[in-house]
Amino acid sequence: MQCINRLVLTREGTETVKIGTPKEILEGEARVAMTPDSAKMLQKLGYDCAIESGAGAAAGFSDEAYAEAGVEVIAKAADLWKTVDVVAKVRPPTEDEVKLLTADKLLISFFYPAANEALMKQAADLGASVIAMDMVPRISRAQKMDALSSMANIAGYRAVIEAGNNFGRFFTGQVTAAGKVPPAKVLVVGAGVAGLAAIGTSTSLGAITLAFDVRPEVAEQVESMGAEFVYLDFEEEQQDGAATGGYASVSSPEFREAQLKKFRELAPEVDIVITTALIPNREAPELWTEDMVKAMKPGSVIVDLAAEKGGNCKMTVMDEKIVTENGVTIIGYTDFPSRMATQSSTLYATNIRHMMTDLTPEKDGQVNHNMEDDVIRGATITHEKAVTFPPPPPKVQAIAAKPQEKAKELTPEEKRAQEIAAFKAQTKQQVTLLGVMAALILGVGLVAPASFMQHFIVFVLSVFVGFQVIWNVSHSLHTPLMAVTNAISSIIILGALMQIGSSSFLVILLAGLSVFMAGINIFGGFLVTRRMLAMFQKS
Repeated sequence: MQCINRLVLTREGTETVKIGTPKEILEGEARVAMTPDSAKMLQKLGYDCAIESGAGAAAGFSDEAYAEAGVEVIAKAADLWKTVDVVAKVRPPTEDEVKLLTADKLLISFFYPAANEALMKQAADLGASVIAMDMVPRISRAQKMDALSSMANIAGYRAVIEAGNNFGRFFTGQVTAAGKVPPAKVLVVGAGVAGLAAIGTSTSLGAITLAFDVRPEVAEQVESMGAEFVYLDFEEEQQDGAATGGYASVSSPEFREAQLKKFRELAPEVDIVITTALIPNREAPELWTEDMVKAMKPGSVIVDLAAEKGGNCKMTVMDEKIVTENGVTIIGYTDFPSRMATQSSTLYATNIRHMMTDLTPEKDGQVNHNMEDDVIRGATITHEKAVTFPPPPPKVQAIAAKPQEKAKELTPEEKRAQEIAAFKAQTKQQVTLLGVMAALILGVGLVAPASFMQHFIVFVLSVFVGFQVIWNVSHSLHTPLMAVTNAISSIIILGALMQIGSSSFLVILLAGLSVFMAGINIFGGFLVTRRMLAMFQKS
């Protein structure tokens, strides 16, 4: 049995561990891995915090704001790397930055280990532990640390904004005195986090939004956001989202041909295409071919969110915007989250803080690197001078649920047999109830006076009819609004009041019980309805 492998980072005995964030050195990167608010939360976990001077300036966080939050501001990056025990970054470290790691340090950042094997091996040789935020497993418990989803959400939103900026026309349709303006038609390829964010933004701007994904189980999510899901006339076994970690997997060649055929049909109709399709540790699949681009109308826009992995459109140029000969604009920017640096930094710093919370179960300012924890193990790529990538599959299921098996469709003969069986069962129940009622009436009739029997027979029949009527109402119709119809019980009260003056004690007793029970039905029904209606009133 494998023992729990833990690493507790300390500098001098139980001295508080310090977390530091250097300034990102990649040109154009404006995000920062620590904000003043996240630093306050880290301090509540028992950590000291430090930041390189100017690290948060591009994201709108000044050195003064960090100082007010209790963060030590360090002038030079080299001094920060030397001083801190945990380094939190956004972008993968450069070769020079990896050289600053030592055996007692922990690095937390995006790393993309499959594409940076040499840097990963270098970090392992130095004895440093590295947690890759892009390797956080997609399980329910890890959603709060899922930095890929946080950044994809922003990228999807920003992609629509960039598309609108280059489209030059309205998204929503309008009817004005000067004429009618048709709405834009937007196609989103891929309904992951980025795709859903793009769909939500597009529909909120009033565009006619179409969406496609190889996982048909996401159609309900797409349609719930006001978009139309694009179905293929092709049957292929549905993918198990749990087995693929919530990502789409590679499709068959036949499915791909059906997919491209559908896209060729849509190309002349759509104004904006936003592609988000990525497969982990692979080049982006080509989904929007050159002939599709040529078939699009002049002024159309393509935003390729997979540009960093080669692009879903092979005409995409990474980090550039080009205009084709037929007037189609193709945007291949890879820095969409960085273009909204304040929001991106806030979300990413929160992801880092949640990761540190899991690494600090005792909240004592000490890192407990528990390699038996699914999330920590899945995100750790180097530990104790060993490369631990790729990780084993998580012990729990991924967020995406398995599609439900389709119910077997019954033949007409089977349906008829079921109906006959149900009719026989219901008839048997009716006969039994009628028999019980007849026996009850006969028994009472032997001892009760004739005047009582007239009322008793009406009572028993009313109970029978009322039971049958209410019992056969579908449960989905038993809403609080139906409680208003309980006012019909007032008829029972009126009848009971007329019988209270009877000379028979038994009749008076039954009439009194009828008034009591009907009163509960009336007042209780109105009370429930009033409370439920209050839940829908605007404050």
